[in-house]
Amino acid sequence: MSLIEKLGLSLLHKCDPERAHGLSLNALNTGLVPLPGVHSSARLATNVAGLALPNPLGLAAGYDKNAVALAPLARAGFGFIEVGAATPRPQPGNPRPRLFRLTEDRAVINRFGFNNEGMEAIATRLAARQPGPIVGLNLGANKDSDDRAADFARVLAHCGPHIDFATVNVSSPNTEKLRELQGKAALSALLAGVMNTRAELARPIPVFLKIAPDLNADELAEIAEVALDSGLDAIIATNTTLSRDGLASAHKGEAGGLSGAPLFEKSTRVLAQLSRLTEGKLPLIGVGGVGSAEQAYAKICAGASAVQLYSAMVYQGLSLVPRIVHGLEDLLARDGHATVADAVGSKREDWL
Repeated sequence: MSLIEKLGLSLLHKCDPERAHGLSLNALNTGLVPLPGVHSSARLATNVAGLALPNPLGLAAGYDKNAVALAPLARAGFGFIEVGAATPRPQPGNPRPRLFRLTEDRAVINRFGFNNEGMEAIATRLAARQPGPIVGLNLGANKDSDDRAADFARVLAHCGPHIDFATVNVSSPNTEKLRELQGKAALSALLAGVMNTRAELARPIPVFLKIAPDLNADELAEIAEVALDSGLDAIIATNTTLSRDGLASAHKGEAGGLSGAPLFEKSTRVLAQLSRLTEGKLPLIGVGGVGSAEQAYAKICAGASAVQLYSAMVYQGLSLVPRIVHGLEDLLARDGHATVADAVGSKREDWL
């Protein structure tokens, strides 16, 4: 991390966390942040659900909720980018404050509640983006919707022509009763509607499902069964957790979803369980607590075909992205893997 980046992070951490979030997006758009471009190689390039990724490190949804920084993020080093979540209608989300840094734990708690400008504004920006990077959209439901399951299909129908993949997000803990859609019957019905909408697109795109880390073995088995039966293209494991085990920070009691370093082990164990349940029939994307090349590599070895990060940038800056990508390349070479795909699931049993 450069001295300038350290200074920038120090200044941002003196601000309210949500204001700092907005300022970081503004800095990206004004060109104040050095951007290295995307690093790729024969060892790093990989294919996930038909998407040709230059490297397996992606940006998780939640950072660029409204797709306002697509151009600079495309030059930040990510192999793919996920924006959103987008809901059919704009909504303000939950009352502030709703974002908290847990510095001692290298973690974040948020209870945003799908605050976004709505699918029409987001689709307009997605339609205007330059070709090149793989960009996906996290699909959400309005808090006051009469039919939340239908909301996911509505957003996909409207935004689908402008994205490379879509993620059904039924795992945010910050919209009341949303996680109930992870149940077998509800999830099957929801995904049927989404997949029917996908089939009607002029260019059908991969559809992913993002799940919570707070699921027991029976619930995970049901999700794996539904995912395989529905024709889903991948599962993202996992979203934020409601657990507060082992935290030291003053904000540990705040309501919302916890992300960052404390989530790494929990989310990786869920990932490994899903890998075993799906038997390699469905690509998995590992997210939760990734803050180093070693942790990204651990997710891959546990069963992930690609990984995502977000919260670690709060503490390590955007330069973390190329550090992880180059570090991953070195780790793959060290263990004799010619490609990312060769390493997927190679140490899964360590996490079971």
